[in-house]
Amino acid sequence: MTTTSGRPAPTTRDRLMTDRDAGFEAFWMLRLAFTVAPIAFGLDKFFDILVEWEIYLADDLVRWLPGDATELMYAVGVIEIVAGVAVFLRPRFGSLLVAAWLLGIIVNLLVVNDFYDVALRDFGLLLAALTLARLAAKYDPDPLLTRPAILRH
Repeated sequence: MTTTSGRPAPTTRDRLMTDRDAGFEAFWMLRLAFTVAPIAFGLDKFFDILVEWEIYLADDLVRWLPGDATELMYAVGVIEIVAGVAVFLRPRFGSLLVAAWLLGIIVNLLVVNDFYDVALRDFGLLLAALTLARLAAKYDPDPLLTRPAILRH
């Protein structure tokens, strides 16, 4: 198929991968944000440079889980680093992992009763992570979930 200008019509892949595709750009912006932020915040759980993270933990959560608040924050840091790496390597999976993690954070913050503003912010981040999952379905299809062309009819 050719266009009226005589050039071949762009393929779907060409249209998806062009720098002018706003959806593709949004996919990469969210992918970068949800790679860097969880890794940075996860690392900070070990150093408390940005904030003393234990203040965000619900007391009941600390009582129910083994270890103290500091040890729990170390575990949280490891999970966040893994989530950030997962977003970079497998955005369709990693974005859902981040969304689930954010949901857990929101529930924890609502139980604490002092951080409703942070819970609302994290709800916005949860929606952004779900948006990344939808964009990843289009711009970074998982080869394990996509049937080879020879099997499509």
